[in-house]
Amino acid sequence: MSTTSHVKAPGQTPAGHPQRWLILGVICLAQLTVLLDNTVLNVAIPSLTQELDAATSDIQWMINAYSLVQSGLLLSAGGAADRYGRKKMLIAGLALFGVGSLVAGVADTTGQLIAARAGMGVGGALLLTTTLAVAMQIFAPEEHPKAIGIWSAVNALGFATGPLIGGFMLDHFWWGAIFLINLPVVAVGLVAVVALVPESKNPRGDRPDLLGALLSTIGMASLVFAIISGPEHGWTSGQVLAGGGVAVVVLALFAWWESRIPYPMLDLHFFRDQRFTGAVAGAVLITFGMGGALFLLTQHLQFVLGYEPLEAGLRTAPLALVVVLLNFSGLSAKWMVELGTPVAIGLGMVMMSGGLVSIATLASEGYAGTLLGLVLIGVGCAIANPAMAHAIMSAIPPAKAGMGAGINGTLAEFGNGLGVAVLGAVLNSRFAALVPVAATSLPAALASAGSSAERQEITDAFSSGLRASLLVGSVAVLLGGLLAAALLKRAERGERGEQTERAEREDPAEREEPADA
Repeated sequence: MSTTSHVKAPGQTPAGHPQRWLILGVICLAQLTVLLDNTVLNVAIPSLTQELDAATSDIQWMINAYSLVQSGLLLSAGGAADRYGRKKMLIAGLALFGVGSLVAGVADTTGQLIAARAGMGVGGALLLTTTLAVAMQIFAPEEHPKAIGIWSAVNALGFATGPLIGGFMLDHFWWGAIFLINLPVVAVGLVAVVALVPESKNPRGDRPDLLGALLSTIGMASLVFAIISGPEHGWTSGQVLAGGGVAVVVLALFAWWESRIPYPMLDLHFFRDQRFTGAVAGAVLITFGMGGALFLLTQHLQFVLGYEPLEAGLRTAPLALVVVLLNFSGLSAKWMVELGTPVAIGLGMVMMSGGLVSIATLASEGYAGTLLGLVLIGVGCAIANPAMAHAIMSAIPPAKAGMGAGINGTLAEFGNGLGVAVLGAVLNSRFAALVPVAATSLPAALASAGSSAERQEITDAFSSGLRASLLVGSVAVLLGGLLAAALLKRAERGERGEQTERAEREDPAEREEPADA
């Protein structure tokens, strides 16, 4: 029996909360802060290396401490939001993220910065799950596509503006400013959330699944750690095998535990719903292909086409601008309703796949081919991503909205990490097979080149590896679109068949009773 959790705030109507669009702006601002922090740090790596005397391993942990903690806690954060209240968890997430930002901004050792980033990861997990869950609560179902579209557009906005804001701040201030800039946004967000956001939670108040939360956190963190470590240490290295082994054992134990208790944090019955499994399969493949491909695209713009980091950031901006334009205008939501979720997801991912093929085959000719690919990807993202998130959230009872958001975020983290690792491995293996000198990276190979002809050969080898990895990514996205569309279409047919059977089983006398009255 499904539960309900749409807790109405004072003045709320069946059409949604009267201040729902203002509240959506507040929670999107909170989410944007988290997303910006992910991309801003990459720009600051040279400054951190110099001013904190950070080793390569320190830099990796500054980045990975955040992603490991956040990805490990997403499911637990979603469950906590459902049980204890989404507004409470949103406030807690903002507060933790603000404290972490303050400590990071004034840190004077790498250890302090790594610890602060881990604390920010806890806040980030709470924010990413509660923002989507709150959006599902304050809007009526017919407005969900547009609200989720705007929520999704904020992801693209963070991707595009992070490097630009980071570059501007580093040009005018010291590296700590990239963290301290979060503080006024957090302060405004806290005041607005307290004043505007209505509280909502699962009215059943299921007992807390503490063991499930612990197992999911350890399992997901171990899995992400293995994926992150693979490209650097080798997929057969001890730490990667150990991390992967722990992940497999703990996540299997988590699934066993969740299937046996009456109040599971993650109800495994969700996976019997073809809408849910179709959206999950598509979400993993779309983030796998897109996350890895866009990570490699920035290397292509800098290493092959010769752009500076800020210039490269500007040239990837068209993708995000297309997504923002189509989602904020409501066009993508309108198309999704008109096409239907299965067709919208399939069409969007076909366009994204075509964009990756365009970049792979035309980018070597200059920026024009890359621009065409970015526009195609942007249109595809604007159509497919909100439809995918809507399919996942719609397949889950409203009382479990936080868990649904946690699943959505976990899939994105997992797919992105796996995409970067696997597509990066495709690039590296192709590059190593073609490069004329022994080197582990493009900069190292160029440094050891003895002539301009050899340097050109090295650059060509990198371009070939990049092309191969982008094509692998395009195939993954295309397969994801076809699989998700097929499963969602089958689920829709099944639902229509069940409705027809119920109508046929209905007592004819009862159907005619109103006419006899």
